[in-house]
Formats: sequence, C-alpha cells, structure tokens
Amino acid sequence: MATFKITGGKKLSGSITPQGAKNEALQILCAVLLTPEKVTISNIPNIRDVNKLIDILEDLGVKIRKNAPGEYTFQADEINLKYLQSKAFKEKGASLRGSIMVVGPLLARFGKAYIPKPGGDAIGRRRLDTHFIGFEKLGAKFNYDANESFYHVEGSELKGTYMLLDEASVTGTANILMTAVLAKGTTTIYNAACEPYIQQICKMMVRMGANIQGIGSNKLIIEGVKSLGGCTHRVLPDMIEIGSLIGVAVMTKSALIIKDVAYDELGMIPLIFKRLGIKLERQGDDIFVPEQEHYDIESFIDGSIMTIADAPWPGFTPDLLSIVLVIATQARGSVLIHQKMFESRLFFVDKLIDMGAQIILCDPHRATVIGLDRKPLRATTMTSPDIRAGISLLIAAMAAKGTSTIHNIEQIDRGYQNIDVRLNELGAEIVRID
Repeated sequence: MATFKITGGKKLSGSITPQGAKNEALQILCAVLLTPEKVTISNIPNIRDVNKLIDILEDLGVKIRKNAPGEYTFQADEINLKYLQSKAFKEKGASLRGSIMVVGPLLARFGKAYIPKPGGDAIGRRRLDTHFIGFEKLGAKFNYDANESFYHVEGSELKGTYMLLDEASVTGTANILMTAVLAKGTTTIYNAACEPYIQQICKMMVRMGANIQGIGSNKLIIEGVKSLGGCTHRVLPDMIEIGSLIGVAVMTKSALIIKDVAYDELGMIPLIFKRLGIKLERQGDDIFVPEQEHYDIESFIDGSIMTIADAPWPGFTPDLLSIVLVIATQARGSVLIHQKMFESRLFFVDKLIDMGAQIILCDPHRATVIGLDRKPLRATTMTSPDIRAGISLLIAAMAAKGTSTIHNIEQIDRGYQNIDVRLNELGAEIVRID
C-alpha cells in the first residue's frame, strides 16, 4: 500500500493542463469493440482504472498500438469470446466497475456477453438494473449466477424499442446506446443521461456510421445500422480534475491557470464554485484562479443557508461534492452539502473533523460545514477510502499546518494521473512512499 507525505502550507504558482476525462475514456474504450476496423483515441489518461480496462481489451484479443503518450489505436477484428468465461477475466473484471460497459458492444456485435459483478469505489450501492433492463427490452435474455456473482446476457436478434429509463444512469445509457446502434429498427431512450461523456460517445459512434438523434438531450433516437467502421476521437479534459485543481488553488491561497478546460462543457461547475465565493476568470478556454485571502459563501435570496446538491446533468456532478465540502471548511459562512446519489460518500468527513474542520454529519447524505475563515487545519494521518475522498483529503493536507500522511493512495491513482508529480511542479511538497 503506497503513501503520500504532504507538507502543508506551500503556495503554488504556474499553469497546469488537466488530464483526459476518466469517465469518458472508460466508455469510449469499450466502444472500440463495436467494429473490426481501426479506432484511434487520443488524450487517454494514464491512470489505474483506464489502464486496467486497456489490459482487459488486450486480453480479449483487441490489437493495441501506442502511438504517443495518451494516444492509442485499437482494432477489435479477432475477439476471443472464450476469455469472458475465464478465471482471469472474472478477477480483472470484478476489480473495475467500468468493465460493465464491455457488455453492450459485445452483445450488439456478437450476440452474447458475460461479466463478473464489477467493483469500484466503496461509496454505497450502485445498482446495475438499468443496464440489464435495457438489454432485455432490446430482446436479450439475462441471467445472474449468484453463487459466482456472474452475469450472462445473450441475444442474437436484437430489435429496437421504446424505453423509459428508471434512472438517468450515465454508464447505463452508454451501455444501452452501444447495444442499440446495431439493433434492428428504431430505439428511443427517454430519461437518458445527457452528460458531456454521453454526448462524446454519441458523436464518436456517429463518426463510425451510427444514426443517433437528440444528442445533448434526455431523449435519444437511434436507427440501427448493420455495421460500424473506424474513426478517430479525442477525449475531453476531465471536468472532475478541473474542479479538483480549482480546489487546490483555493485551499493553498494560490494563483493558478488551468489550461484547455473545454469551458463550454463544464455546465454548472463554475457557477457552484462562485456560490462559495471563489473568483474564477475565463481566459479563452483557460480558467484563471486568482489568489484569495478570504471567500464568502453566498446565501439564498431570503437569507437561508446555501445548499449545494448533486443532480443529473446539467445539474452539479456528485463527483465534485467532496471537493466543494473541503473548500467550504476554509470559507466564511456555512453551507449544507446534500449528496443524494451515494449513501457512503460523505463518511470521509470524520478525517476532516480530526484536522479541526467544523462539520456536522447530519445523516449519510447531508453534512453542514461551518467555515473557519482560513483557520489552518491540523496535519494528521489518514487513509483514502475512494478516489474523490482521496483527492479531497490531499487538498486538505496541502492547506494544513504540518506534515500529513495519506495511506492507500492507490485509490487516488485510479483517477488522477501522476498527481503528486504535477502538483510538485507547481510548488507543492508531496512525497510518494511505495
């Protein structure tokens, strides 16, 4: 288990470019299975979860060539479906939640797919019903082996249909989309997720020859085609890392430029940070975060306490609530953080309380933060429970007085590319101990 030792109180300066979007990359990589032709993808982040998925694709028989850092060409012209029932696949697939998205393209192209119950963050129950209900509506048969925690999906005659998703699941929408593009007839998906990640995979598949209408809305209409071809695609910058870097600048009282952020794809993210009193300046496609000694949390028009909650896109992404919570600890004023989607994501606040933060954990979904107005947090020893809590604790440690230790940083590495090296280049003092 690797560890970070962080010396807090270091002021940063300079510019940093965010990595490619982790959540988009996991979907886009699975889409290469839809065609036997070559697909070239650039701006792929070099992180644990993405590299695990690339390994799974290679084990499946996908030919992979690395052209340059972050750019690969994939060709899925000789897929070994027997690998899906191997012990190796059961182990690898179970360690990565993103592995669930190989099911849609394999089902669409080969008529069958198998997947172990996928793992991922310990942030609460994340059901897969939306995926499999969608497959069944398209004509597939689904079976779950509870003894081996293994899913079987088969369907040689997939047909388009109308479906109303019970939740606007991002991965569920992506998986159903990748199945529907090769199904016969018309598929309508209502209450579809419409995150930039979904828009990206739609645009990619259109370049491959798919027929998709309604991109960017929650109603997608797909006319099935017989086959798809190759294409090139560039992954968007990671909006979650962009929000994390804003948090780094704010908590360390630093002026930073975040380069090439695809600002128009950030949705409400800049607005939510501004509600916390953070000054952000758009400079072309960059964000400049000026040095701020104090920042005041807004209240609602009637004077009531500000509430920041997650919601399906274009609402605020749940992946940044942990960052917002940490930033609020050093603000002036109070805020209620309402994490609606995952019941275990706020449990890391006990570590912030140990550091001196004033936080009331109301229940598994809500926490009230009373800002300390730059009263320094105390250094401490912590263990990272998941990706987003891990980066939040790292940010808190960078603002704390003294030297903090964070164990289990493999969780941070799952979502952030060489984050210690990149922050050290800006002036941080983070030592990695393997």
